[in-house]
Amino acid sequence: MNRDYFVHESSVVDEGAVIGKGTKIWHFCHVSSGAQIGENCSLGQNVFVSSKAKIGNNVRIQNNVSIYDLVTLEDNVFCGPSMVFTNVINPRAEIRRGIDQYLPTLVKKGATIGANATVVCGHIIGQYAFVGAGSVVTKDVPDFALVYGNPAKIAGWICRCGVKLDFSAGDGITECSACHEKYEKRGLIVKMI
Repeated sequence: MNRDYFVHESSVVDEGAVIGKGTKIWHFCHVSSGAQIGENCSLGQNVFVSSKAKIGNNVRIQNNVSIYDLVTLEDNVFCGPSMVFTNVINPRAEIRRGIDQYLPTLVKKGATIGANATVVCGHIIGQYAFVGAGSVVTKDVPDFALVYGNPAKIAGWICRCGVKLDFSAGDGITECSACHEKYEKRGLIVKMI
């Protein structure tokens, strides 16, 4: 079989999955039929991708992560080892929930989710947001926000390059100390300028 992506021999990719050029699927993964994975992605050991999951380009998913139905990862998202997505808000073992009862989760371009974090379904993680390791996301995370804790709370703002921004004076304009990109903050809205 000629394909332009790599699948380790221990992994299973069901017929009907769409996988982009240059993607690498490592040991003991399972990609379900209907799953959509973009180009140049990396799925670490023991990653599961469900049939109604969507993964953009250049996404890095570390070991032991499951991307369930209605989870969408835009381009350049990083999912740390053993982080967790949910898709049912009120699961019960004895009650079967259909996809019509799942809540969608969207992780926008460039966001990072740290190791062992949990993202409760039905929320949006904004562009280039950074969720600290072990955090529990229970509400939407704004673009460029640095959040951590249980429940995750805003602890600052972060540059596209991953360095914390200094908005100690409150709203206004600041420059990243590392890459010198400029940002403007107004309340809970931070934008590159």
